Amino acid sequence: MMNSLIVDAWKGKRTDRVPIWLMRQAGRYLPEYREIRAKAGGFLAMAYNPAYAIEITLQPLRRFELDAAILFSDILVVPHALGLKLEFLEGEGPKLETVSTAKDVSNLKTDGFLSRLDPVMEAVAGVRARMPKNKALIGFAGAPWTVASYMIEGGGGHDFSKIKAFFKNDPDGFSALIDVLVRSTVSYLDAQIRAGAQAVQLFESWASVLCGDDFRWCVVEPNIRIAKAIKTMHPDVPLIGFPRTDNTDDLLNFAAAGAFDVIGLSQGITPRWAAQNVQPSACVQGNLDPDLLLRGGPEMVLASQNICEALDAGAFVFNLGHGVIKETDPSHVAVLIEAVHGFKRKA
Repeated sequence: MMNSLIVDAWKGKRTDRVPIWLMRQAGRYLPEYREIRAKAGGFLAMAYNPAYAIEITLQPLRRFELDAAILFSDILVVPHALGLKLEFLEGEGPKLETVSTAKDVSNLKTDGFLSRLDPVMEAVAGVRARMPKNKALIGFAGAPWTVASYMIEGGGGHDFSKIKAFFKNDPDGFSALIDVLVRSTVSYLDAQIRAGAQAVQLFESWASVLCGDDFRWCVVEPNIRIAKAIKTMHPDVPLIGFPRTDNTDDLLNFAAAGAFDVIGLSQGITPRWAAQNVQPSACVQGNLDPDLLLRGGPEMVLASQNICEALDAGAFVFNLGHGVIKETDPSHVAVLIEAVHGFKRKA
């Protein structure tokens, strides 16, 4: 694998310039994306069409001086490939067929799971073939707790009462679901890497729902199992863990396992705290508040400079604390990239 600047940073090297990519950098804030969506007729029609997925993945690299592309897809293609019905409703988000019992878990279609995701691998290979040599391609998957949340709740934005009840009332059934998701995610990420992804990120977007022992059992342990399996197969491929939590104790437990090369920070984590407690043992990635990117202007630029200064001493990749908000003006992204690339690292 040819090393680019961002790959060097992910592998723990303090680079001469701060590299940058953004979660949801390919998507609905870009007018060129909206044109394709109108033509395709829906989200899944784009995600499972390699030509569309390739084009959308590359759009941000044509418009901005980003250091990496992240595959255009969605974390819910995994439960979809396990046999659950999925649709994306305009203005409402994803609607997923639910799993509510241990019997539902046993009925998930694990046979042929990976073959149903062949269009995704075709997109990965197509993007990699078309990417500039000095850029990196990131593959990704949702982490088990987050994907299980969607599977049990039927979508996002809920109070998580159903998954918490499943977890507490049927621990064996819940454990079986996590096991299916761990195995499926390992298979999926392995296939993305073999198709051309140069790094992979696990999105644990709903990590903040849990804390303490529940966080360790439902978030830390399944993420570690996936990371260790991928490292056994692909020891040189950087693994990025993104447990979206502002709880420093939980984040420390996640990072202390040493399973991930890179730890993504949510916007509620103080960069100077991360510099002292996370960065000595891993590259850190983050963590500008997406609301600041939405607003743009001097406040955004100052905040980005403060993050760069706080994390300057070690391996660091600039990103957001979560994804680009759909109403964001693309010109704000250009200004942010210019500010980050213009940051002068200390000798």
